Amino acid sequence: MRILITNDDGIHAQGLAALEAISRQLSDDVWVCAPETEQSGASRSLTLSEPLRVRRLDARRFAVRGTPTDCVMLAVEHLIEGPRPDLVLSGVNRGANLAEDVTMSGTVAGAIEGMALGIPSIALSQAVGRFTSDERDDFAAAEACGAALISRLLAAGWAKDVVLNVNFPPGSGDGVELVEVTRQGFRDVSIRFAEQRTDLRGRSYYWLGYKTTPSRPASGTDLRAIYEGRVSVTPLHIDLTHIETLERLALSLNGPLSRRDDP
Repeated sequence: MRILITNDDGIHAQGLAALEAISRQLSDDVWVCAPETEQSGASRSLTLSEPLRVRRLDARRFAVRGTPTDCVMLAVEHLIEGPRPDLVLSGVNRGANLAEDVTMSGTVAGAIEGMALGIPSIALSQAVGRFTSDERDDFAAAEACGAALISRLLAAGWAKDVVLNVNFPPGSGDGVELVEVTRQGFRDVSIRFAEQRTDLRGRSYYWLGYKTTPSRPASGTDLRAIYEGRVSVTPLHIDLTHIETLERLALSLNGPLSRRDDP
C-alpha cells in the first residue's frame, strides 16, 4: 500500500513525525509532502498569486511553500514517482478538529483534496489538554492506537465522496480503547476571539485565539466523544446542501421570476 501523508502544522511538526511512524506500521511505501511553514486554518485554500516552491528533502519527502491542498495536489499529480497513492493521511494535527472547526481546518482540507483526487483519505487530529511549548507527549494517544484504527477503517471501507475525520482524546494513550462513530457537532458557545494589543511603536493589532469554554454537546457528536475520552470517527461529506431548506424554497421559487413594475 502506498501512503501519502501531509499536514497543516508544517514539515517540522511533531505531529507529522507521529503520523509517519503510524504510517510505517502499515506500509514501507510512505511519501511525505507537507507545507514549508505552518498553515493552520488554511482550509481548502490554493496558492494562486505566487509560484509554488518545492524542496526535496529526500527521495520521498517534500516541503512545499504552500497550503495542505497545494501539497496533496502537487504530490499526487507531479512529485510522487510511479503509481498514485492508495491512501492519503493528513495530520496528526496538534489540537482537535471538531464541530464547525472542520470547515476551517487545513488538516481536514488535506484529506478532502485526496478524496477529490479519487483517493481514500483520513484526517487525524490529537486533542490536547493545554498548549505548551513542549510537544513531546502530546501525540501519545494517536501513536498508541492510530495504526490499529486505520487498519480497521480500511477493512470497513467508506464511500468515495466521504473523508473520515478522526480525533483522539488527550492523555497518555493508556486505556484509549473506545471508538465512537459520530456526527459533526456544533458548539453552543463561541470560542474564537480577537485580543487587541499594542506593538512597541504604539500601534494597535489583533491576535486571534480560542477560549477554553466547554460546550454542552449532544450525545453522538464528535464533541461529546472527545469530552468523554473516546476516539471520534466522523464521516464528512463535501456536499453542504441543506436538503430540507432546498425542498422548502423549491416550492415557492422554482419557475419564472416575476418582475414588479412598481418604482
